Amino acid sequence: MSEELTDAKKRAIRRDAIGLGVGTGAYALSFGALSVSAGLSIWQTQALSLLMFTGASQFALIAILGAGGGAVVAVATAALVGSRNAFYSIHMVRVLRPSGWRRLAAAQLTIDESTGMAVGHDETDAGARLAFWSTGIAIFICWNVGTLIGAVAAGLLDDPAVLGLDAAGPAAFLALIWPRLTSWSMRAVFAVSMACAVAFTPFWRPGIPVLIAGAAGVATGLLLALPELRRARGGGAA
Repeated sequence: MSEELTDAKKRAIRRDAIGLGVGTGAYALSFGALSVSAGLSIWQTQALSLLMFTGASQFALIAILGAGGGAVVAVATAALVGSRNAFYSIHMVRVLRPSGWRRLAAAQLTIDESTGMAVGHDETDAGARLAFWSTGIAIFICWNVGTLIGAVAAGLLDDPAVLGLDAAGPAAFLALIWPRLTSWSMRAVFAVSMACAVAFTPFWRPGIPVLIAGAAGVATGLLLALPELRRARGGGAA
């Protein structure tokens, strides 16, 4: 790959990264408010954004805690939702080739948006690296600022529940999931997971239906992928 990157291209990448950061920061306002509404303190909420820094997992954690679920189930669910970042890192480590403290920074900044930007600019390694770091840093800053503003604003209220944020959590998950339902197999996984969550919610403590739904979704995805894997093996053998 050519390593040349024009100034115009650099500016375009940075502009897009800042745009993503600002948009995500606005989204973080709802997380900060929801977290305080769920019973976490402002500092606990801020610690989640600083240390966990993966929106879907954070929303999953506070949704379960807010519904009265146990900490173990909440953490397990958040870990399951965030496990996709580990798969992203397998690809990104080959592109970034980080070492020392940059390896830790890269691990923290490996999220949907930073990975997507890097993949979208992988015509050069330099472009992919600039896209990753610019996007990751922009979103990290804006996400934490947005979290703090939302948490402080909700914390000033005697009863944050008056904001009517109880529906924001499910709406946030739908907003995250909907753009990714681009094939019939993804829609099937979504449908099975949703059906399991709805079916088990009346009978299990908060959080456990989410784990069951996640396991059912993974199993469905693997079953749907089996024919393709068999064809790939058959083609390789040939």
